[in-house]
Amino acid sequence: MAVTASNISSFNTNIIPAKRCLTIVNMAPKKKVNKYNPKWTKQWYGAGIFVEGSEDISVDVFKKMEKKKVLSNVEKSGLLSKAEELGFTLTSIEKLGIFSKAEKFGLLSLLEKAASFSPAALASVSLPLFLAAIGVIVFVPDDSAGLIVTQNVIAGALALGSVGLFVGSIVLDGLQEAD
Repeated sequence: MAVTASNISSFNTNIIPAKRCLTIVNMAPKKKVNKYNPKWTKQWYGAGIFVEGSEDISVDVFKKMEKKKVLSNVEKSGLLSKAEELGFTLTSIEKLGIFSKAEKFGLLSLLEKAASFSPAALASVSLPLFLAAIGVIVFVPDDSAGLIVTQNVIAGALALGSVGLFVGSIVLDGLQEAD
């Protein structure tokens, strides 16, 4: 077999792969930033001067509710008439003083602060609470009626908190989603 220029060029292309352009794929999450923390001091713990955080999201809950037409959907679904059938009317709210108590205890400002929480953090906290509820059921003995009541009360409170945080994270994620 004679060696020719065409044989050598086909030999090079078969053994040595052609050079391709380098493609850079961005793998960073969208809402993470590195920021400088001026209060940081070296301790036995800590990530360093630069910490990874998330962007501060300001969420106007009322604008989001207006945009999603929540009140119209509540009206159309008949929830108000069902609440009235159960005895929950505007006059009962007025008699109980629910709104004044909410203002007194600062629940509206608490709601505003809660709207800025990370939904992922809320969902992450719900799992250990749920596991703790299961742990209470498994590890607290069923020897007496008092222990059974204690077991059910603690496990119920933990499970209710877990479900509340998980559902809250879903609702909050819906409110915070990008436009």
